[in-house]
Amino acid sequence: MESMETAVQGMSPAAEREGKYLAFALAGEEYGIGIRKVKEIIGMMNVTGIPRAPSYLKGVINLRGKVIPVVELRLRFGLEEGVRTDRNCIIVVEVAGVESQMPVGVIVDSVSEVLHIREGEVEPTPDLGGSAYTRYILGMAKSESGVKILLDIDRLLGSADLMAGERSCH
Repeated sequence: MESMETAVQGMSPAAEREGKYLAFALAGEEYGIGIRKVKEIIGMMNVTGIPRAPSYLKGVINLRGKVIPVVELRLRFGLEEGVRTDRNCIIVVEVAGVESQMPVGVIVDSVSEVLHIREGEVEPTPDLGGSAYTRYILGMAKSESGVKILLDIDRLLGSADLMAGERSCH
């Protein structure tokens, strides 16, 4: 019987991206985050600003006694900040920190559903000439309703990238 490590090494990149994703909208586009990274979805709440932080780092929230940084994903992607609606929410995800996993809140336009993405539904990220954007994308999930961009939330919001400044994503 082959070991788990050998089995994983033999997996295709699409098979590694197969699984459940939380789908959400941002500026009219559909994205997905691996469901195992999602801790909870909360309504918008008061965010306390942090002086001299990158513009996309909106500040912090107090969530049941724990201080969590909050990122405006539109600004992280270099988009215009959207008008707030009752559909906006914060997705609390767990990302790779310096020494352990850390919670980060992500402001999105709306959350739509949990999808099961199969291996055959994932295409590799198109070669966009070395664009910085592609390092945050796991792949493109094809569905009847269009294409969803699957995000590598650790690369997008991990502690090294989160505080690296605005230059890292655009």
